[in-house]
Amino acid sequence: MSSATSRTRQISLFAIVGLLVVLGLGQSLHRHYVYDVPWMPGTEKSVWSIEARIQFTARNQPVSVNLRRPNNQAGFALLDESGASPGYGLNFLDQGGLPTAQWTVREASGRQTLYYRVEVLQRDSGAGDYEEEPPPPIESPSWVEPYATAVNAVLDRAISLSADPFSLTRQLVSQFRATDRQQNEQLLMEVVGEENLPDLVADMLQSRGIPATTAYGLLLEDGRRRQRLKPLLRVWSDDRSEVFPLALEASEQRLPLLLWQPTRGYVLEVTGGFGSDLTFSMLRSELTNVAQIASALGESDNWLGFSIHALPIEEQAMFKTILLLPIGALVVCILRILVGLRTSGTFMPVLIALAFIETTLVTGLVGFLLVVAVGLMIRSYMSHLNLLLVARISAVIITVITIIAIFSVFSYRVGLTEGLKITFFPMIILSWTVERMSILWEEEGWREVAVQGFGSLATAVAAYLAMTNPWIRHLSFNFIGLQFVALALIMLLGSYTGYRLLELRRFSAFTSRYD
Repeated sequence: MSSATSRTRQISLFAIVGLLVVLGLGQSLHRHYVYDVPWMPGTEKSVWSIEARIQFTARNQPVSVNLRRPNNQAGFALLDESGASPGYGLNFLDQGGLPTAQWTVREASGRQTLYYRVEVLQRDSGAGDYEEEPPPPIESPSWVEPYATAVNAVLDRAISLSADPFSLTRQLVSQFRATDRQQNEQLLMEVVGEENLPDLVADMLQSRGIPATTAYGLLLEDGRRRQRLKPLLRVWSDDRSEVFPLALEASEQRLPLLLWQPTRGYVLEVTGGFGSDLTFSMLRSELTNVAQIASALGESDNWLGFSIHALPIEEQAMFKTILLLPIGALVVCILRILVGLRTSGTFMPVLIALAFIETTLVTGLVGFLLVVAVGLMIRSYMSHLNLLLVARISAVIITVITIIAIFSVFSYRVGLTEGLKITFFPMIILSWTVERMSILWEEEGWREVAVQGFGSLATAVAAYLAMTNPWIRHLSFNFIGLQFVALALIMLLGSYTGYRLLELRRFSAFTSRYD
């Protein structure tokens, strides 16, 4: 019965540990791949500031200007958008699923200039939470002879050399782009021209029941001005689409491409004016602040992406330290359970490590040793007065505060500003440390005080090194799911019943005996 109960508890423990690991890693992977939060600190993300300039001449009548604007897509996420339109009303609309910026005014005349600006975060191609545009309706274009015969001949040849809509599209493009084009391809290219090739291929695919359309994209290159949209070919297969940049040169195909107008239709529509023109300018900046990116992406709307970034800045700064405590606790468990170090107090080293973070390691060690050493001397004198426990602890607290105040003033007087950082030590923890060390000295002797004191400082230093590691600080703050993984590891360590490393020295006599 006892073994069955033990086995049941062990199974329950491993089930809980497995669940915590799955939850922690799942949430962390979700934050990385959906919200593009980097694994490494200091990872730079490109943010593009894109400005569209619209110019036209108004006819001294009501004016309405509609500009298609981009949306979230593979590789890009919109952070912010605005418009500059003196005298115009500006609204951001969603017309039939297509985002649109609309300027309106009751009356305008002469040359007009409007501006639309958008901040776009460049992400990994697989990252992001976006909706794929549905394929356009199938149309049946018709051609007159002899072009109808040429279109069918080109299509029949490409179909025989392809396996799906995407490979068919690539085959068609290669046939039209070949240096030694055949007669049918040459005839069609002479009619439509190079700039209208996306329209031609889209109509050819539509004639065979394949959803395809002409789209428009913007090539992103830092510092460029007066750029124009590039015509693109977009083809659908099932629920997936692919963009083919037919009109781009070889050097342009290496640049990031933002899909501005994802389907066929107008990009700019001006009512009440003429002579419209649309140009783009862009600048690139680098962001390394994960909090800025995360808050701009609005990840708090999705519970799987929840993080501390949704809190105000003041609370974020507080949690940035609090979330390091599980790391310190894990280090304490490893050193106490697996290594066998003895410490004064269970998690007192973690609190000391937090103080080291504020004071720096060397200053913290020197200040800690000075305060504890002087406190032990004063506490040894108080033991002769036979005070009650509460009064004795209170007296030790006051003594520790006095010692810290004296050291701070002395350091300031002699110009050692580093000594002022000793005030970051928690007073109560130092007082309890002095009290516990004093009682331990009386009961076990100075040797045990030295062992536990060394173990406490060694554990505090190890916890400090782990908690100040830039990679660990980045992961603990930006991937809150890893707290579950730390909890799972601590639970596993809690079930360990084997020998500690420092206990193995007891068997050294056996090894020397057989050498």
